[in-house]
Amino acid sequence: MEVDEILTKLKEMAAGDSALRQRMLNTRNGKNPLSEFCRISTELGLPLYEMDILSAGEDYYAAMRRSTNGGGENSPLLVGEDDYYELFMEELAGL
Repeated sequence: MEVDEILTKLKEMAAGDSALRQRMLNTRNGKNPLSEFCRISTELGLPLYEMDILSAGEDYYAAMRRSTNGGGENSPLLVGEDDYYELFMEELAGL
């Protein structure tokens, strides 16, 4: 299962379970937020590893940079677009 699919499934699960949603949001305050989030995902039967999220975010960001003026110095600044964890947390907070 791809990272995007796992995150979508996790968001669906959190939307139907406020305790799970809060547990995921609480990872933001942990010592190792991404590790704690991945542990919850894996406990739920959706194996997710830190490097999976980091790589997926970086790959997405690189693709976006290439699609906007070839990724040169005139490309628009895409702040934070490579942090899938933070993007997910923002979406989760809005549920």
